Amino acid sequence: MNKLKQLVIGTAIAVMPFSAVALTVHAADLTSQLSDVNQTAGFGTKTPQETIGQLISVFLGVLGIVFLLLTIYAGFLWMTAAGDDKKVASAKNILISAVVGLVVILSAYAISSFVIQQLQTATT
Repeated sequence: MNKLKQLVIGTAIAVMPFSAVALTVHAADLTSQLSDVNQTAGFGTKTPQETIGQLISVFLGVLGIVFLLLTIYAGFLWMTAAGDDKKVASAKNILISAVVGLVVILSAYAISSFVIQQLQTATT
């Protein structure tokens, strides 16, 4: 086992200078390819406000999916409760919590959107 370890370490040390040169050449080529991709995709052409708006939109989409999954889960619990009051109460609590969470998130979005619009119109 010791000889195998020495062989692997020795091989790694012997190959290291060649791989460093290859990685440097490859990195220079990769930089030019990435700038081509950047221009083609249009990255860097958006304002920070547009980027933040897209991030908020994605975040709200994910939260919508979470709400949908919680609603389906609560409905499944309710339907499979078979008259068990504890399971029905648990399903109701999950459903109520999901709806309250959705209302809070949408209210926060509406308030922040209103404030941002008012700030933009006040500064222009």
